[in-house]
Formats: sequence, C-alpha cells, structure tokens
Amino acid sequence: MRASVSTVQDLGMPAIYLHLLAELLHTIGVDDRSLLLRVGLDPARLKSTDLRVSQAQASEFVTRAIIESGEPGLGIMLARELKLPLHGALGTAVMSSRSLDEALDLMTRYLTLRAPHLAVTRRQEGDNVLFNVSCGVDLGPLQGFIMDAMLFGCVTMGAQLTGSPVPGSAILRRGTEPAYFHRFRQQVLIPVRYGSAEDALLIPRAQLTLPVRFSDAQLAASSRAQCEEALKQLTEDAGFACRVRRVIETSHPFPPKLARVAATLFVSERTLKRRLQEEQASFQNLVDDVRLERAGELLKNTGMNLSQIADALGYADAANFTRAFKRWTGTSPSRYRSQTLQPPKKALAPTFGATV
Repeated sequence: MRASVSTVQDLGMPAIYLHLLAELLHTIGVDDRSLLLRVGLDPARLKSTDLRVSQAQASEFVTRAIIESGEPGLGIMLARELKLPLHGALGTAVMSSRSLDEALDLMTRYLTLRAPHLAVTRRQEGDNVLFNVSCGVDLGPLQGFIMDAMLFGCVTMGAQLTGSPVPGSAILRRGTEPAYFHRFRQQVLIPVRYGSAEDALLIPRAQLTLPVRFSDAQLAASSRAQCEEALKQLTEDAGFACRVRRVIETSHPFPPKLARVAATLFVSERTLKRRLQEEQASFQNLVDDVRLERAGELLKNTGMNLSQIADALGYADAANFTRAFKRWTGTSPSRYRSQTLQPPKKALAPTFGATV
C-alpha cells in the first residue's frame, strides 16, 4: 500500500521544472504569473537551478495548471521541452556517459535528485530490458501527469543522447488509453502500448550499447561525484527546518508569514514552531538566513539601490535593511557591494635588483 504525500519525507521538486511548465502555460495562453502568485510562488525564483519547491506547492501549481489550461496532456507537452542540461549534475553525468546503458544506470541510481517519489527498477525479459517506473506515494490526479512527464521525457532525452529514437524501444503504460492521447500520438517518437501491467520503458538489449554523442570521461567522473554529494546533501536536508526553508526561499510575497508557511505544510502554527524548536531552529532565523543570502545576490548581481533591495526583502526602508545587514555581516551593504565588485589587486612583480 502506497503512502500519501503528507506522510512521507518532502524532498521538494527542482524549481526549474515549474519554471519550464510556467513557460509552457504561457505559450498556450494561460496567465502563468498570476497562477504562480496565487499558489504563493515567486516566478523569478523558479529560474534557479539550485532551489527546490515544497511538494505541496508544486502539486497545487500542477493541479491548477491542468484545470485552468483544460489540457490533461500537459505532462507529454512538458516532456518535449526537457533538455538534459536542465537536470543539473545528473543531466551532465548522463550526457557525458559512454553508452546508453551507462546513462540509464545513472538515471536509475540518482533519480531521487530530480523526482524524489519515483523509482526505477531494471529487469531483463528475453532480448529486451524493461525499466519499470513506480511511485511510492499516492499522488492522486497528479499520477498521470508525473508518469507522462517521466516516460515521454526519457524518450525525448534518449534521442538527444544518441541522435535519434532508440530502434525497437517502446513505452508501456498501465490502464486504458486516455482520451487526450490521440492528439499526441504522432508526436511521440516510439510506440506506446496502453493496457500493460506496468509503467515502463522497453529497450532491446542490443541497443543499450549505443554510444552517447557527448561522451566525456573526465566530465563523467566529476559529475558523478557531484551527484553523490548532492544525494547525500538532499538526504541530510530532509528535516522539517529544511522543508520550511524551501517554502521561504520561493515564496511571494517575501518574507512569508508564519501562518502561510504552516498552511502550505499542512501543520498548525504551534506545531511548526514546536518542530523547528526540536531541530534547534526558529522561523525568524530561517527568514533571516534567506534574507542574507538574497541580499548578497541582489548587491552583487543587480543595480538595485538600497531602497529597492530593502523593499524586495520585506523591510520598511533602507535604514532598517542596513542595520540588519550590518548585524549579519559586520559591514554595510554599500561597502559589501563595493568590495565584491572591485577586481582583485594584481601582485606587483619584483624588479631586477630589488630585494625579494
């Protein structure tokens, strides 16, 4: 029996996927920005390849996207937009693999980094190898969307790796063919067989030796190491404080109220405070941590003045922001900006005859 979303660890979803879905909605006439704001997500923050969005907010956004677009095939449409570099270190590791077999092995091992609730298992049946995709969580109406994005996305990315659709491969799907699928059948690069006993990708064993076009042994080794480190970090970040921080990081308006974060995580304000205390954390400290991180980004990477930055961080005025920044860093925002933008001084080369 599968668990519900609310009873398992929330490792979040990479924000970049929601950004990609928002762009897709825009192309079909949906006001993506309004939709994101109603869910409490900051559209600008979703462009980050490092941030993750809480499962609750991601699920709400996807559900509303399907309803408001009237397009149940959004998962297939999103799959067509998936490019390997969007998948962070895992995408780089897959792209730099020697063969399709090696690439699929990496996907199986590190899928948690990109889709925490999905798992891939591999087995051989005759001359074929089946990569079964299962979900350990009851996602309700999102199940079809997630499976569409995963399986059809694998086909898209497989073609990117080898240069063309993998000969003899097929997608197996449980249940009857949905009414919307006929509109996409001609766009899918390989056969799709509904009514199967499982959701899986079928690939002839002989095709697993196909070389990857972007193979790079040195890059493969470094990106695998990054995947290992990222997987370790994600596991360590499974605590409640990390879940709260994810909501804070991507929230609009910023900073979010404690009540809003508690509601997003389906707990009471009292429970949120208690669980943070159990991890020696506090809501205000988490907000300040995110504020400091954002302040540094805005000071280094934008031309915003201090009043604009203060407003973006939720301060009443530049003076309050300046006092807080000095308390955090020991220096003023203006000095911090000038120091980070100033090029490092070049060391003077000793001249002949000088004492070194």
